[in-house]
Amino acid sequence: MQYLHDHSATATAISLLTPYKMGKFNLYHRVVLAPLTRERSFGNVPQPHAKLYYSQRASKGGLLIAEATGISDTSLGFWNVPGIWTKEQVEACRPIVDAVHANGGIFFCQIWHVGRSSNTDFQPKGQAPISSTDKPISPQLKSDAIDLPKFSPPRRLRTDEIPRIVDDFRLAAKNAIEAGFDGVEIHGAHGYLIDQFLKDQVNDRTDRYGGSLENRCRFALEVVEAVVNEIGADRVGIRLSPFADYNEAADSNPEALGLYLAKALSKYEVVYCHMVEPRMKEILGMGETPCSLLPMRKAFKGTFIVAGGYDREDGNKAVAENRADLVAYGRLFLANPDLPRRFELNAPLNKYNRATFYTPDPVIGYTDYPFLDDSLIRT
Repeated sequence: MQYLHDHSATATAISLLTPYKMGKFNLYHRVVLAPLTRERSFGNVPQPHAKLYYSQRASKGGLLIAEATGISDTSLGFWNVPGIWTKEQVEACRPIVDAVHANGGIFFCQIWHVGRSSNTDFQPKGQAPISSTDKPISPQLKSDAIDLPKFSPPRRLRTDEIPRIVDDFRLAAKNAIEAGFDGVEIHGAHGYLIDQFLKDQVNDRTDRYGGSLENRCRFALEVVEAVVNEIGADRVGIRLSPFADYNEAADSNPEALGLYLAKALSKYEVVYCHMVEPRMKEILGMGETPCSLLPMRKAFKGTFIVAGGYDREDGNKAVAENRADLVAYGRLFLANPDLPRRFELNAPLNKYNRATFYTPDPVIGYTDYPFLDDSLIRT
């Protein structure tokens, strides 16, 4: 991808494209690739075609967050998603990470456990998915992914089993660094395992991991602590969606939840907190809301990344008004591998094709979205 700041006559200086220092990482712009499940990692092993996909979207000093990556054999709930708990998976990541680094990019791996958002078909020996609860997700709930089986009733984790899951996150983080990633993003959003502990509409535990806000956040913060101790706080981010109710994971007081976590995470000095906008309450669309991430932004002491339905103007405004340090883009970046360049030139964007988001084709809807034609820009 052509680097930014070439001072061409058509380039426009906007807040989104200004440099930023994220901990020890020097970013050349503030346009982040959001983590996007693509279901093209056959056998849960990262594939060679991902090397092209991610390198296409890498730019000098640009932050990329890899798609959600399973931490263990119990962590999966989708077909053909990558994992990072085996040596084979770690080795398969290396050339992908190297390709991003060759283009000057900074690459974080999102580490993930789906919890009850799964099916016995994905689980070792056909066992029940694990969760904070034994309450199942409604069978009529639809997913944005393709060919997702009905959710199976989960098994509530015993208190003495939870440290093992915390350790799975730690080992996944260690493996990600071994594979060459610059850091990890702990997936604490969208109704997956960590969110199943955080949200009071799911978590019905009576032990020290349930009940009070402090107790419900305990698992998430234990994961953060373990990962920070393993790889260093300057390599750790986390994604949260306190306002969302994806996978039937809602909270009765999302503002209090988000604020508590923002303050608690600051004590661990993690490098960033990545929060999903309240308007993204449902997985397939935006809605009007009076709620705001601003209190969490003010409470968190590190880099604050926002995501959720942003375009160029909206994202630029978020940075200009100091509501965010960085803005993560999903569908727009998926369809425009040179998105920062297009934003710089205020160029037209390719339209994304939702029908190919999750198809297992290594090219179509994956690496075949066109780049800007520089010859047309000059004319």
